[in-house]
Amino acid sequence: MKFPKPHTLKEIATIISCDFVGASDFPVLGMNEIHVVTPGDIVFVDHPKYYDKALESAATVVLINKKVECPEGKALLISDDPFRDFNKLTSYFKPFTAFAKAELSKNSIHKSAIVHPNAVIGNNVKIGANSIIHANVVVGDDCIIGNNVIVQSGTVLGGNAFYYKKRESGYDRLLSGGRVVLEDEVDLGVNCTIDRGVTGDTIIGKGSKLDNQVQIGHDTVLGQRVLIASQTGIAGCVVVGDDVTIWGQVGITSGITIGDRAVISAKAGVSKSLEGDKSYFGIPADDFRSKYKEIASIRKIPELIKRLDDFAKD
Repeated sequence: MKFPKPHTLKEIATIISCDFVGASDFPVLGMNEIHVVTPGDIVFVDHPKYYDKALESAATVVLINKKVECPEGKALLISDDPFRDFNKLTSYFKPFTAFAKAELSKNSIHKSAIVHPNAVIGNNVKIGANSIIHANVVVGDDCIIGNNVIVQSGTVLGGNAFYYKKRESGYDRLLSGGRVVLEDEVDLGVNCTIDRGVTGDTIIGKGSKLDNQVQIGHDTVLGQRVLIASQTGIAGCVVVGDDVTIWGQVGITSGITIGDRAVISAKAGVSKSLEGDKSYFGIPADDFRSKYKEIASIRKIPELIKRLDDFAKD
């Protein structure tokens, strides 16, 4: 998330009432999660395990819960609760605004686009030429929908990220201030749910097609011409390459990469990054050749047990 205008380190520290290390006029341009930060951004960290990763990232301002040595060219915001204060900044720069119905005149909607009755359109939404938004679709704030896009009934664009911090009192949600971007010629089936980015974008690439009841987590990026069958769930911060095919009821864990032209068979459980140009199945998912060897070995176990029993009797 980039701020509407540059701010100074002192201004940001004042918003969240914290101390800072660095020049008071140090420029602050935005805020983002660790995997998408760029120079000028704030990143937060609240566990020593991740201090180095945050301090060595592209972010030039680190919101941290301990005063540490500040790397050259960077600044620190010292907070007793960086998670809380990151939420404060999200609320400040992306305040919640209620919307009750599709107010088409207040958004950038191409004259050739069709928005069916009972669709709900949020604030600052853009919808491109010849796109069709069917009945009972919810398009959340700041969503961008390209040209020739079809969004079928019941689909929700821009739900909150599933991102929590556990505290003694329960779970605190990390507020979502990012967007959903549907590039040109995307088709979304019935009852899909596409979560917005926390601070960045969840992107469905050009020409990609999603079947009914597909879940896409926050900040996930699908490449071009991706095909996803029904009841697939993809967690947050996943990168899916171009021309990937994912069949029904596949589950994909967060923060991994699926290479171009990979094919993942139905009901697979993907727990690690997968190379492109290969086919995968199983739990955990692996390429067909390795998985068939594994299955063949498992089938030999009863025979091996029988041999061991026979050997023991002798």
